[in-house]
Amino acid sequence: MDVILPVLDEAEALPGVLDAFPAGFRPLVVDNGSSDDSAAVARGRGARVISEPRRGFGAACWAGLQAAESELVCFMDADGSLDPRELATVCAPLISGGADLCLGARRPDPGAWPPHARLANRLIAWELSRRCGVRLRDLGPMRCARRAGLLELGLTDRAFGWPLEMVLSAAAQRWQIVEVTVAYHLRTGGQSKVSGSLSGSLRAARDMSRLLSGL
Repeated sequence: MDVILPVLDEAEALPGVLDAFPAGFRPLVVDNGSSDDSAAVARGRGARVISEPRRGFGAACWAGLQAAESELVCFMDADGSLDPRELATVCAPLISGGADLCLGARRPDPGAWPPHARLANRLIAWELSRRCGVRLRDLGPMRCARRAGLLELGLTDRAFGWPLEMVLSAAAQRWQIVEVTVAYHLRTGGQSKVSGSLSGSLRAARDMSRLLSGL
C-alpha cells in the first residue's frame, strides 16, 4: 500500500520515519522543494521519491495521489511525530469495509501539540460538525482512503486547506468517515510548517476557513 509523505526539509527526521515502516506499506515521498538532502535521504532508505516544485501541502499531496498505484492510499507527516507502525490501525476500517475515509485522531505526548494549534484544530472540527454534521475530534494528518475515490472528488486546494477539503468533499458524497486514535509525538527533526508556530497555524486556519465559508 502506498503511503504519501509530503516533505519539505525533513532530512533529519526521515531516517527514523522510513526505517519504522511496516511490511506491506510503501513510502512515496513527495519532495516539495526541499533545500536540504531530503530526497537523497529518502532514496537512500529505499523510498520512491517524486518532485513537486510548486510549494504547498495540498500540491504535494495531490502529486503523491496521482503518482500512487495502490487501491488504498495513506497520507502521513514525515517529521517523526507519527509512527508508521500505526498505519495498519488507520487502514483497518477500510479493509473491513466499515469506512470510506479513516482519520487518525491524535493523542499527543506532552508538548507535542502546542495549545494554539490544538485550539485552531478544535475550532475547525467544531465548525465542520455544526455545518456538515460530521463529528470529528481532529483533522488528523494520518489518514487512509481509496485512491480512485479521492481522485473522483476533484480536490482543488493546494495549500493547507487540503485536509479539510478532503473531509468536506467526502461528506458531500456521503462517505462513511471514521476516526481511530493514534499517538502524536514530538517531531524528531526539521521545523514545523503549521503547528510549531502561531503564524503557521494562522495560515492553516485561514485556508480552512475559506473552505468553510463557501458552504
